Order: sequence, then C-alpha cells, then structure tokens
Amino acid sequence: MERRDVLRLSAVAGAAGALTLGTVTFARAEERDGGGEETRTVTGHLPTGSPDFVYLPVEVPCGVREIAVSYSYDKPAVPPGTQGNACDIGIFDERGTDLGGRGFRGWSGGFRSEFAISAEQATPAYLAGPVLPGTWHVVLGPYTVAPQGLNYEVTITLRYGELGSPLPEAGGETPKPVYPPQRAKGRGRAWYRGDCHLHTVHSDGKRTPAEVAAAARAAGLDFITTTEHNTSSGHGAWQGLWGDDLLILTGEEVTTRNGHVVALGIDPGTFIDWRYRARDNAFGRFSRKIREAGGLVVPAHPHATCIGCNWKFGLNDADAVEVWNGPFTPDDEVTIAEWDNTLVAAARGRGRWLPAMANSDAHREPQVVGLPQTVVLADDLSRPAILEGIRAGRSWIAESSAIQLAFQASGGRGKHAGIGGRLVVDADDEVTVRLEVSGTPGCSVRFITDQGQLYATALPASGAGTVEWRTTPAYAAYVRAEIRHAPADGGASGLPGPMAALTNPIFLGRD
Repeated sequence: MERRDVLRLSAVAGAAGALTLGTVTFARAEERDGGGEETRTVTGHLPTGSPDFVYLPVEVPCGVREIAVSYSYDKPAVPPGTQGNACDIGIFDERGTDLGGRGFRGWSGGFRSEFAISAEQATPAYLAGPVLPGTWHVVLGPYTVAPQGLNYEVTITLRYGELGSPLPEAGGETPKPVYPPQRAKGRGRAWYRGDCHLHTVHSDGKRTPAEVAAAARAAGLDFITTTEHNTSSGHGAWQGLWGDDLLILTGEEVTTRNGHVVALGIDPGTFIDWRYRARDNAFGRFSRKIREAGGLVVPAHPHATCIGCNWKFGLNDADAVEVWNGPFTPDDEVTIAEWDNTLVAAARGRGRWLPAMANSDAHREPQVVGLPQTVVLADDLSRPAILEGIRAGRSWIAESSAIQLAFQASGGRGKHAGIGGRLVVDADDEVTVRLEVSGTPGCSVRFITDQGQLYATALPASGAGTVEWRTTPAYAAYVRAEIRHAPADGGASGLPGPMAALTNPIFLGRD
C-alpha cells in the first residue's frame, strides 16, 4: 500500500485513524467434513504515518468452537533517537467495531503474540464467549513505526465442532464471571489505605491476581483496584482473593495515544473504549461513561516520558489526578507543580479543585505494590464510601504504610477542618495549622500555599513529630503539607528531595 493511500484512509477514518484490510474467508459448513481446523495467514506492510488501528475482517462461519490468532512483525535496526516498530493486537466479534460498541472481545497490546477465544475460556486479556458466525475483526495497533515501515504477519485458526451441531457455534457454556463484592468488613469510619493502579497477566503485568493480592496484604493495604490496559477481562479473575481485610475494586487503564486514564471503581464487566485522540473530541463521552458506571476519572502519570503517556485531554473532565506514580521521579515533581496551579486557580474562584492521589502502577517484581498509596477517610470499607472519599479529597499520600499522618487547621471560635475541607473563618482570623507525622526518619516538612512554600522545618531524627504554623486566610487561601526526604545532593541545587508523603489541601476562609 502506498503511503499516500494510508494517509488518505487515516484522514477519512477520523483523527485517531483506521484502515480496513481485505476480508479473510473460511470454508462454509457444507464444504467441511465435520470437526478439525482451518488456518489462514495474512502478510502486509505498513509505512510510517499509518493509521492508529488496522482492522483485518475475518468471516467466521457456523460451527466454530474456538478462534485462535497469532501475529509477528519485523524489528529492523533504526538510528539512535528514532522509534522502532511496536505493534499491538486485539479483536472484536461479529457485533462490530463501533467506538464504544458491544463487539469488544479483548486487547493484549504488545504483551502477547497469540491468543484464543472459545465459549468456555479465553487467554487472559480476552473475554470468553460463543464464537458466533459473522464478520470478526482482528485489530493491529501500530504504536510506533520505523522509517523502513512495519512488515506484519497474522495467522487466524478456526477450530470447529462436529458438523450438525444444533448451535451456530460449536462450543460449550460460558462460565458466569464471579466479581469481587462491593464491601469488606472494615473499621467503620476510618482511614483506609489503597493502591488503585495495578496490572496482572490480564494485560502487561507479570504477576497473577493471587500474587497481587498477597503483595497488597503485605503492604498493609485495605483496598486495591485492578486496572488492566484496555480490557475488562481481569474483573472476574479475583475469586477467593478478597476477604474481610481486602476490598477489590474493578477498573481499567484506558490507554489512548494521547495519555492514559484510570477508570477507577467502575461496575464489574464494564469496558471503556480507548480508540481516540485528543483532537477527536471524544473523551467527554467516555468520561461520562466512566461516571455512569459508578467510577471516577483519574488521569494517570500525566507527565510520564513513555510514548503516548503524556496527558493531552486537559483536566476539565477529571475527578482526581494521579500526581505520583511508582517511585518518585522528576515527572511526578512536574505533575505536582501543575496540580498545585489548579489549586491556586480554584482558590481564586476559577474552577473547581481536583484531589490528588497516588498509585504504584506495579507490573512485576521488583516493583512494589503500595509504593505509593492513597490513604482515604471513608465511612466504611466499601466501593461507594472509598470513591466518595477520593472524590471529596479526604485523602493523603504516602510511600508506605509505615507513615502515619494527621493534618488539620483550627481557628475562629473553636472551628476545625481536616484534609479536603474548608475552615470557614474571616480573612484576618488567626489559623493554626497542625501536622502530626511518624515513620519518616531524616525527612523535613514543607507547608505549601497559594503563594508557594511559606514554612519548612526538619523533623526529629526519629521521623516522628508535631509541626505547627500560624497564618490567616488573607495570607494563605489554602495549605497543604509535604514530607520530603533529604536531597541527594545535600541541597546544593536548591531542589527538594524525593517525596515521602503529601496531603490534599485544607482551604482557609469563606468561599
């Protein structure tokens, strides 16, 4: 295919871009001798500038028990600083490929080179169910394409049941998925620790759900969220792994070419589409779908350096923002600064404020589940209560469960406010901000306001202490706390050290 034809088809298909190849056909039932299998192989070439998604239609006849797909592509050498070939894969069934439609049957990105689907079972990242007759579509996602282009090979195998089966498909029954309960025992109204961005073998993780659940308990977590890339297949993979001590929420990391968003706490079995870019003006539609499914919209690692990871959709549709992802790095520092600017705007009456949260995004060893974690004040350990606490900003962030923290502001005639709240006092009333912290040896405390850092002090060597600071709403429209490790360069650069913990703000003064 000529480059100009690919670009023309991309423009016709929309900003995200799609290309449909020629249809792959198999023998009809009357042309077969019963069971067995048939295989077809398709090869092709995609030039640089190819559409985001390349659809390969497959005509599936009656009597198919299982569809199996494998693929490969070349990886030629490229000059330093140039992107090589990377190509994802997934599949849609006979119900079609409409954006947000019902045809989705699985997506493994670039993590698997083969998969299979039948009524009884499916490869992790794919959804079991009948292989009904009609036009299925294997989807290639050329994530990056080398200057030489990308040569691909896709092999489709259909495995048949016995001829004369009374069903149009020839498989057995599809097991009903068992989803996690919406509530755990908990401790009543309390602070609960969670990690809401995690991956298993159901996308590009190396851990099993059982290993993630064990790691969460070892990290002292009360709740986790399963967030596989662009698939809901992991929602039903946690049977027997929850308990009175661990609430498991279902979600998805919606992985677009213009950034990733955690669909946090959506209804089990819900799939959120990802096949759009920022210029398609489609994100509002899918953020609404996340909320309609009971979840929260949380842009993930907005300034991460991986291809397609930078968040380009803005924050108007967000419910919270992931300001810290995995071990603390410079891109987290940038995200926190950007988030703080939204607090300044909100304090000055320009829009609402977005709560901050943090997650590990752990995929495999030695990545640590619960580094970092979000600590949420909730009425109980349930999906509605945890999500409401996150949405309201009644939360703080820590690098581990060894850190304990309490933060409040008081003033006026005995008034108090905690994290995520507002201390309603007059502009000139004296306010006392108080932080109690432990588990942070060698750290210092910074109080950040709409004017920036207005107070800082070192903690005792033990890492436990109480810090107080006095201000007024006229001087500080909000205050939040950061607990930082010592800078690696001893402070010579003037930059703060890595984060150990931080809080959402307390707003001061009347609206």
